[in-house]
Amino acid sequence: MNRRAFISLIGGAAVAWPLAAGAQQPAMPIVGLVGPRSPEESTRLGAAFRKALNETGYIEAQNVMVEYHWLEGKYDRLPALMADLVRRRVAVIATPAFTAAAPVVKAATTTIPIVFGVAEDPVKLGLVASFARPGGNATGINFLASEVAAKRLGLLHDLVPKAVRIAVLINPANAPTAETTLRETSEAAHGLGLQIQILNASTSREIEAAFATLVRERPDALFIAPDGFFTSRRVQFATLAAHHRVPAAYFSREFVEVGGLMSYGSDISDVYRQVGVYTGQILKGAKPADLPVVQSTKFEFVINMQTAKALGLEVPPQLLASADEVIE
Repeated sequence: MNRRAFISLIGGAAVAWPLAAGAQQPAMPIVGLVGPRSPEESTRLGAAFRKALNETGYIEAQNVMVEYHWLEGKYDRLPALMADLVRRRVAVIATPAFTAAAPVVKAATTTIPIVFGVAEDPVKLGLVASFARPGGNATGINFLASEVAAKRLGLLHDLVPKAVRIAVLINPANAPTAETTLRETSEAAHGLGLQIQILNASTSREIEAAFATLVRERPDALFIAPDGFFTSRRVQFATLAAHHRVPAAYFSREFVEVGGLMSYGSDISDVYRQVGVYTGQILKGAKPADLPVVQSTKFEFVINMQTAKALGLEVPPQLLASADEVIE
């Protein structure tokens, strides 16, 4: 090799080294957040997640990227979406308040950390070995939406004591929650001497069809199963229930805020906050296996008095006293 060629080689190497070093710099971690609602319906919840991330030291677009995937009730998109997140090896997959998504992502990866928010027992769903020692790549929060179904049915019965036939509306696309809701409400209904009628809806049009069935068969009240898609259609529910004069019990205060009669359930913003906390801790190096599954402790009973009056219902004083909030 002549001297000129040798100098050229050294010079080329000197230029290449910084480029190689730059290419090896760790990329900003990506969190894939998957939710059942629409983007417009999720502003407050996304903010709760980001605030919790901030408190753990992670600021979006500064030292972490968050990809928001709002499915708008299209649960059939889950397998392809999870496969894509796994293929791209995102740092964490977060599924707050999205029970149907957790088993799909758990089946898609045994290595990428998962932080879930589920309405069911995560041990029964096969997500973790136990609450105290999850033992795998997943952890999160159980917000007990289905487990409190019996309590909500009892409150509905207290509010509408003459009701005997109760229609229960489920989303069959959200199979785990639908199955648990049916089991819990059937057992509770038996104890209260109530009759249960099952209705299904997975789309806005099917919600309309379910109310058409209600009008035709005239059950005494309606019980809505927990479901993220249902929450995104809460105005539709409140409008139809008011128009057809159907007393309805919901799982989230968001329904009551837009005219629904009553709700009893977990604070979903707090679910997103907890998922954000665990996501930040995992980004810092914590292992999901070492983070115990937490359970919701914040439950809200909310009554809309305007809707009660419009339906001709007299709310018992003891029920008013037990409400966390009464919307006048």
